[in-house]
Amino acid sequence: MTNERDDRLRSVLATVAPGTALRDGLERILRGNTGALIVFGYDSTVESVCSGGFVLDVEFSSTRLRELAKMDGAVVINADATRIVRAAVHLVPDPDIPSEESGTRHRTAERVSRQCNFSVIAVSKSMRIIALYIGGRRYVLDDSAAILSRANQALATLERYKMRLDEVAGTLSALEIEDLVTVRDALAVSQRLEMVRRIASEIEGYVVELGTDGRLLALQLEELMAGVEPERELIIRDYIPLGGRKPRSVEDVLADLDDMTGTELLDLAVVAKAIGYGGSSDQLETAVSPRGYRLLAKVPRLPRSIVDRLVEHFGGLQKLLAASIDDLLEVEGVGETRARGVREGLSRLAESSILERYV
Repeated sequence: MTNERDDRLRSVLATVAPGTALRDGLERILRGNTGALIVFGYDSTVESVCSGGFVLDVEFSSTRLRELAKMDGAVVINADATRIVRAAVHLVPDPDIPSEESGTRHRTAERVSRQCNFSVIAVSKSMRIIALYIGGRRYVLDDSAAILSRANQALATLERYKMRLDEVAGTLSALEIEDLVTVRDALAVSQRLEMVRRIASEIEGYVVELGTDGRLLALQLEELMAGVEPERELIIRDYIPLGGRKPRSVEDVLADLDDMTGTELLDLAVVAKAIGYGGSSDQLETAVSPRGYRLLAKVPRLPRSIVDRLVEHFGGLQKLLAASIDDLLEVEGVGETRARGVREGLSRLAESSILERYV
């Protein structure tokens, strides 16, 4: 439910982001030192709370919105902000709907948002702010400079966390080659992956809110997050326990990790339980062997279907590392060229991982 609310908020923020016609209209209203009440969407419920005004049904433009805001009453636009439906409307929502707002315009905006389940914007003349009401939540739109400042702080944090993720992932690769992995080693990488994803998700919100001003931020984020999402799935496929009466699926584990609170994610015992291990300290030190999905994914030009067949045939990374070209040729779909590529790719990965760990 939280993810649905966040997605809806981001969708509306994209509509009012800098560079859009609607944001230009809102900025014009602020500069003109007038207030406004704008409803996103029109149906029978919205119509039932509308009184007076007049029907327009004209194409949306920032200048039209600015001129209509000069009049008393609310402006009703369609959900994708392409047409102005009504103007100078007096909104009469249910007075029994609870509201924490004190001002008439903001109280009306909150109640209409709750009653009609549409987004409502209130532009305050006295406070000079743009407040967005959506799903019972109030969100104040900041100017681009303030958002960029917070976004750059988050980006710096992401860079540090990504650097640490690369370190623990490199250590895990070396331990996998040497067959010295413990549950703690594998979970440390999974934990860091989730942390990085959450910081990136926050920055994605800033990118949406910044609109055209967030293009450089989006490029930096894309570069930092390259390969993180596939790695998240691969490490679970490598280490998820398959025994027991009710083995967990990779999708279930990823969903549980996604639902964890920040505090739970910091506790490796909780992460261990989500993946299917016990949470005791002794079990965290238990030796485990990867199946090989993660390292095979690093071999160039190796399709996922072939990776799956290789893992199924050999059963684990150590047997894959020890396999000769003739052994690899026994796997369906692996010809001599591909077998040599797998053999050489794994050898290079093993060499580089060991060098990075000990040099």
